Amino acid sequence: MLDLKTADITQTRFYRDVFQLGAKEGKAEGRQEGEAQLIIRQVNRRCGVLSPNQEAQIRSLDLNQLESLGEALLDFTTIADLEAWLNGTHQEK
Repeated sequence: MLDLKTADITQTRFYRDVFQLGAKEGKAEGRQEGEAQLIIRQVNRRCGVLSPNQEAQIRSLDLNQLESLGEALLDFTTIADLEAWLNGTHQEK
């Protein structure tokens, strides 16, 4: 019989699988947040200060969309370019 008082659950396969899954999800979230923050800073510098709504739209993008936006913003000259990109992206969802 299993003695739960002395058992080391960290050595079970279930615990390791759950812990590894959580770590992967945490890394992906952190990468997404970092990417969004970088893009927001770059757009602010290139096109002007974003509205809170525009920042929220950028933060809601998934990692693939953020990477696409990061490439597209190299061609942006105004906030209108960003708005057009965001409107086009959200229609594809």
